[in-house]
Amino acid sequence: MSNEIKASLTSEMKVAMKAKEKERLAVIRSMLAAIKQVEIDGQTTIEDDAEVLSILDKMLKQRRDSHQQYTDAGRPELAEQEAYEMTVIQEFLPSPLTEEEISGLIDEAVAQSGAASMQDMGKVMGLLKPKMQGRADMAEVSKLIKAKLA
Repeated sequence: MSNEIKASLTSEMKVAMKAKEKERLAVIRSMLAAIKQVEIDGQTTIEDDAEVLSILDKMLKQRRDSHQQYTDAGRPELAEQEAYEMTVIQEFLPSPLTEEEISGLIDEAVAQSGAASMQDMGKVMGLLKPKMQGRADMAEVSKLIKAKLA
């Protein structure tokens, strides 16, 4: 198993340090710290990019939620900071899926799992999550699946 994302985070951290990009450096360090925290909590070393993607995806979701809350609360300076952090995190995630790709993967998973009703939603999500991790907002994907199964 390779760990290219972790390696690129480390090298980008060094680039940001040399370029004295304090904000970017802080975001990269927070990503590395989140990975390290998961390693410490699980008393293991993350060797797989899929696990790193899952951590970064979670961080991105947290930033998205915070951005929305700050925007709703009329705090543009804080919302702007969250938006900046989202762009930095997204640099290390694979390219996002298009709506057509998402729709195609959902159709494929529904057919593959034989899902017919809302009770089968877990099966469909189970098939899609590994393929879409870090490439699509799983909350949006969930809504699309619900619409298809309803």
